[in-house]
Amino acid sequence: MNVQEQIQEYISSQPEPKRAEMQALHRIILDTKPGSQLWYLDGKNSEGKVVSNPNIGYGLYTIQYTDGKSKDFYQIGLSANTTGISVYIMGIADKKYLAETYGDKIGKASVSGYCIKFKTLKDINTDVLEAAIKDGFGA
Repeated sequence: MNVQEQIQEYISSQPEPKRAEMQALHRIILDTKPGSQLWYLDGKNSEGKVVSNPNIGYGLYTIQYTDGKSKDFYQIGLSANTTGISVYIMGIADKKYLAETYGDKIGKASVSGYCIKFKTLKDINTDVLEAAIKDGFGA
């Protein structure tokens, strides 16, 4: 199964209305940066143990570790969680930036250094979320 098929299977496995919202966010992110690299992480570590929620990734970001090693990862991530949906914005160096720039404008969401978490799309301003995603692609 290729990455696009894995992504569609993951989105299809979500209960409504989360499924429709995940599909809408998937389209928004793809429209924001057409042709970006797609990722699907099933949430399992190398031993097959579940360590996180599955997530979809978009774009390419190289994480630089302090020991000099690096790892390719996605720029933007999308994941369903037990209470709603999380959008991960990777690569922004200033960990206060997302909360300071978008926290007051986005609506009913939790905004951390790299994650915007909300229960449903109705609770947030999707234009503000899209601006944060564009910022993430530009980082």
